[in-house]
Amino acid sequence: MNDAAPTTEWQAGSFTAGGVTHPTYRRGVGPAVVVVHEIPGITPRVLEFADRIVGAGFTVVMPLLVGEVGREPSGRYMAASMIKVCVSREFTTMAMRKTSPIIAWLRALAKSLHVEVGGKGVGAVGMCFSGGFALGMMLDDTMVAPVLSQPSLPFAFGKARGADLNLSPDDEAVIRRRAEAGCQVLGLRYTGDKLVGTRFDSLRELLGSQFIAVEFASEKSSDHSVLTEQRQETGVQRVVDFLREKLL
Repeated sequence: MNDAAPTTEWQAGSFTAGGVTHPTYRRGVGPAVVVVHEIPGITPRVLEFADRIVGAGFTVVMPLLVGEVGREPSGRYMAASMIKVCVSREFTTMAMRKTSPIIAWLRALAKSLHVEVGGKGVGAVGMCFSGGFALGMMLDDTMVAPVLSQPSLPFAFGKARGADLNLSPDDEAVIRRRAEAGCQVLGLRYTGDKLVGTRFDSLRELLGSQFIAVEFASEKSSDHSVLTEQRQETGVQRVVDFLREKLL
């Protein structure tokens, strides 16, 4: 399924901001939560996670940034999506101390949803290459429930990149102030995940006590996708509880 809704229950659409358009998939009622998929795309496991958030009482919108909808991951598919992410100007995959341009698009999407559905604010869940995007979305006060699962940009080739939070210095300062004002951030990872680097240390330094770390011991070196492929039910439930606490 490329440009069709994952199931008849998901509404296919699109959103445009800053001259950029991406397909979107929407389902549910209640406060808005933006779920941003991991590489290679909106896989069946990503859909299962999104359905769980819908069932918890939320309007979920999933943008499709790369890849397809409903396709199972494979080595070739993941490599193709990785190449697209690396060459796209929307994502800062290697540059340090820079905010990915896609975050401006996601912020516009979140603000549009909040105007429409109302409530205390908006939540966002990112994972893998999108794991840190919810942090950048904190530039807007409407983002009150940011969730970072295995944040992996910029790709951790080297110690410095492995610690970088994919934020410009000015944006980092704004997010620090939001944390000081009480905005909490939930982060999830496997402790042995090299793609995450030392970003959890950086998050603790930036956010202080407002950073809530949920960490799982790695049973395999390939453990990475906390909410999907190597799903940890405790982690999924912690995300649901966090969103309920902040948005309902």
